Amino acid sequence: MASKKDAPQNEGVQVIKKKPRGGNSPVIGMNGYDLEPGDNTKFLQLNMELFNMDKIDMHDEEAVTERLNEYFALYAKHDVKPTVAGMAMALGWSRQQLWAVTHDQPLGGRGNYCTLPQSVTDIIKKAYFLLENLWENYATNGKINPVTAIFLAKNNFGYQDKTEYVVTPNVQQDNYDPDSIRQRYLIDSANDSDEEND
Repeated sequence: MASKKDAPQNEGVQVIKKKPRGGNSPVIGMNGYDLEPGDNTKFLQLNMELFNMDKIDMHDEEAVTERLNEYFALYAKHDVKPTVAGMAMALGWSRQQLWAVTHDQPLGGRGNYCTLPQSVTDIIKKAYFLLENLWENYATNGKINPVTAIFLAKNNFGYQDKTEYVVTPNVQQDNYDPDSIRQRYLIDSANDSDEEND
């Protein structure tokens, strides 16, 4: 009886193990996130600090500047990437309200626009654009999951991955009054009936 030692070996043959389907997907398994012990506590404590921030006078330029600096310092203290929703929460707003103010859009469904002083909205917009710049830095330097980067770009910063075409007709626009149009069709129909009689 031959032993395994005596069996011919497949020398030089490379064995390739197949990865399971979706093995590189950023949303399957642990590919999309990396949760370390203590992460939940860190994020919860950060958000509790946001939740417990005192209300500020949003018409006071100095108070708004101080709050935004406090917001960025809080995220730096916890070594966490700052977020749009977190900035809104620090100001006492929703993410939708922050979007409306930074994009000169109506607040809510009633068509009301922001009544903050221009100097205050300029500070808020500058901080918002700082978030956008951070997002670009994270995305272009591989510091954020690509799927997350695309989601944030579209939903927070208005980026789009579509091309729009504007088509304008190239038609001569002559202005005719109704009487001249009627006369033109009467002449055309008279000519048609003459041709039929021939």
